[in-house]
Amino acid sequence: MPRGDGTGPSGQGPGTGRGMGMGRGTGRGKMGGNRPGAGPTGNCVCPSCGTKVPHQVGAPCYNLSCPNCGTKMVRE
Repeated sequence: MPRGDGTGPSGQGPGTGRGMGMGRGTGRGKMGGNRPGAGPTGNCVCPSCGTKVPHQVGAPCYNLSCPNCGTKMVRE
């Protein structure tokens, strides 16, 4: 006999969790940004004085020193 209080057997009725989820993925794209392997193009930039030098393939920016002040470079 129904109780009339809005409760019922669990798992039956609307909202049983079978719908499609709202995806929350954040695609990162390919070969971009300031992390290792960011692609062959771009510049290395000094975080201290702002000097820019062209990125050389096979030479990570963090291995290069700034030609002006000697600080390790980062990828632009």
